[in-house]
Amino acid sequence: MTPKSRLVLSSGQPASPASDPKQPTLEDCPAMTPPPQLTALADLDSQMASAGWAVLDAASLRELAGLPAGAFAAWPRYWHDLPADPHMMDGGRYRQRRHSCFELRPAARMRTVGRRAHWQPLDYNALHGGIERWFEPMPETWLQDPAWQALLVGLAGLASRLRGEQAWFVEAHPFRITTEGGIGRPTPEGAHRDGVDLVAVMLFDRHNIKGGETRVFDARGPQGMRFTLSEAGSVLLLDDERVIHESTPIQPVDSEQPAWRDTLVLTLRGKAFQGPELQS
Repeated sequence: MTPKSRLVLSSGQPASPASDPKQPTLEDCPAMTPPPQLTALADLDSQMASAGWAVLDAASLRELAGLPAGAFAAWPRYWHDLPADPHMMDGGRYRQRRHSCFELRPAARMRTVGRRAHWQPLDYNALHGGIERWFEPMPETWLQDPAWQALLVGLAGLASRLRGEQAWFVEAHPFRITTEGGIGRPTPEGAHRDGVDLVAVMLFDRHNIKGGETRVFDARGPQGMRFTLSEAGSVLLLDDERVIHESTPIQPVDSEQPAWRDTLVLTLRGKAFQGPELQS
């Protein structure tokens, strides 16, 4: 849901989320802002309770999931085989992605759900909401990696501490945002919520880009934070009921070379997956 009021970032600089996602400008790609303030894993629950968001470095995320160093080392190759997003309403060709769904129940193993559409209501995504969007699933070799289930179980544990123990319905979105056409927009819908309980945005690569600044705003007021995720394997965690988020567009540093930003976005929702049947 895009806020209509003017937002003030932590630096004191006023900022408004882009109101027209079809018209990116060079000013949307600022120089890299400072890195985020990291949360120690021991303080994660209190940080989420007080602020509604946190950033973990790569080592802390692995600890949350009970994984050793190098657990995600084989994953970056999967971003080199992402299909183009066929649903870009702004006409862009800069986004590549896949989509898979999972269910995690207390004291049970992760279950991969059969292929289903990604759907969001217009209230949460004014650009792409209200339609069923179908994407190619993630490769089975990725999903069979023990680190994959461990990551989802770790995030489900955090979600249960926020909302109470329950079944979690997880959607996974590996994204590559390129600069094809000169600019790429990680969040073409602007500042938004996703209509879920917990969002995890895991950074895997920034290659030959500037921009891609993360902005997190309190959903109840104008205050916000701005920073740039840069460590591979670090993660932004968001209580989706309490905060609004966006990422600014990216441009290439060297326009003669390929440029991209690779992320893995995981959303966890209680009760059920989002779908048009929930609107009836």
